[in-house]
Amino acid sequence: QVQLVESGGGLVQAGGSLSLSCVASGLTFSRSAMGWFRQAPRKEREFVTAINWSGATAYYADSVKGRFTISRDNARNTVYLQMNSLKPEDTAVYYCAAREYADVYVPPRDRDGYEFWGQGTPVTVSS
Repeated sequence: QVQLVESGGGLVQAGGSLSLSCVASGLTFSRSAMGWFRQAPRKEREFVTAINWSGATAYYADSVKGRFTISRDNARNTVYLQMNSLKPEDTAVYYCAAREYADVYVPPRDRDGYEFWGQGTPVTVSS
């Protein structure tokens, strides 16, 4: 079975940094696109960033561009999210998502395009 396990969430002051990790198992990680989404209370789950199967291409929401960096290590079946210059509005539960390769185009920002999801790790940014 596919499992995505996030870690690294916590409490950080505004302007600080935090690193999240997502370890995947049960899927061919090196052929999977990976993404990070976040969901604040009473809000829809929103796209944060995504990375293609090889790590050559990354996508970012405008709200995090220049502050967040996604990366992956296929040898470790792990995708990372480095978050810098954090703002209170970044407070949310952060979810890791995965989509295995298929011969169809799926927009990387599309929440419904991801097959598998982790349980999430909460991030709280204090002002």
